[in-house]
Formats: sequence, C-alpha cells, structure tokens
Amino acid sequence: MQDYQNKISIKSWAEEDRPREKLSGQGRRALTDAELIAILIGSGSRTETAVELSKRILLHYNNDLNKLGKASINELCKFKGIGEAKAISIIAALELGRRRDNSETPVPDEVKCSRDGYNIMRRHLRDLNHEEFWLMLIGRSSKVIAKELVSKGGLSGTVADPKIIFHMALQHQASAIIMVHNHPSGNLKPSQEDLKLTKKIVEAGRLLDINVLDHLILTDNGYFSFGDEGLI
Repeated sequence: MQDYQNKISIKSWAEEDRPREKLSGQGRRALTDAELIAILIGSGSRTETAVELSKRILLHYNNDLNKLGKASINELCKFKGIGEAKAISIIAALELGRRRDNSETPVPDEVKCSRDGYNIMRRHLRDLNHEEFWLMLIGRSSKVIAKELVSKGGLSGTVADPKIIFHMALQHQASAIIMVHNHPSGNLKPSQEDLKLTKKIVEAGRLLDINVLDHLILTDNGYFSFGDEGLI
C-alpha cells in the first residue's frame, strides 16, 4: 500500500519549480516533456519529485515520446512511484495527442495510390506493439467502402485467413481490396509469409473477380507497397 504521507506533492515545491504555475504564467510551450508528464502524475515520492520521476521514465525510453506512447500499463507500473492510475493518465494523454495529430491530416475517402492507403490506415496501426492485419474494401471509383480488422497477433506476426478476407469482400460487395498490416519491429521488409500470402490472395481474387490492388506494410515511420515494388 502506498504511503501517501511520504509523497512530495507539487503544492509543496518551490513556486518556481511548480509546472502547473509555470504553464499558467509562461504558457504550455515553456514546459519540458518531463514537466508536462509531472502535471499528469501529480506527485513523486519521498526521494524524488514528480519531475525527477518523469525524467527517469523518459530516460528509460530514450526521451522518445513515440516509444513512451507504446508503453502498457504494466510496463509503466514497474517504475517506482507509478501506480495504475498514474500509468493510465500518461497513456490517455499521449493517446489524445496521437488522435489530435491524426485529426489534423485530412483522410482521403478514395484510394488512387499507395500513399492514400497509408494515410487512411496509419492512424489505426500507429504505436501498436502487436501486429494487426486489416482489409480495405474498395468500391467503384476507388471509393473506400469499409475498413475491417481481419486478425491480430503478437510482436512477430498474425495469421490472415484467405477465407475470412474474401468473405468480408463479398459481404461488402467490394470490387477490389487492399491488404494492410503493421510490423511493430519497424522493419519494412516483407517476410516470406507476407510474400506467400499476397500471391495466394491475388490468385484467389482473380477467380472471384475481386482485384487485389495492393498489400501495404506499415511502421511508425513509413510503409512498403507490394504494388509499387511490382510484387502484385
């Protein structure tokens, strides 16, 4: 059980060290990342302030907010001074920031090139620490009818069943599909399994008169297009 009497609350700090007062007096951009996180967690412990605790957390993630944004509740709770409530506050704040970033980029409603597919799907697959396989269902005039999650797995991969893929396509009466999955490792190179699955889906699509436009591999920093690389 946490010792609440041993916590150092922000109110007990010197006024010039209080991030809330600093934000109020100098504006939000005057604060460091650690000070902003300190506002979220509210207090440290007997041995360190909330800012010091925040600096320790950031240092663990190489001061990279993108890496911190992928942390789970259990991972954050391993830091002394961080309980479940504080971990949830950090995760929620970073997720809001991610959604704001996404909302500032208009999402196309049709796919004319691989970049359009990437812009549509990256918000669904960004910051994930597990692999997911999605299907973009395309109608006439390249309009996106729907986006469906086919499967999810672990860090190393997920299984996409061709029967499920074409069942979804037929349900939506799609004339074309684009397969999309992420590589949490950051490696954009397709695996042998990726290549085999793509070939199998393209061949099955021909029989059903459903055009496989592309297969995209997404990471946080970019994408790989089977179509652009002549692999479809």
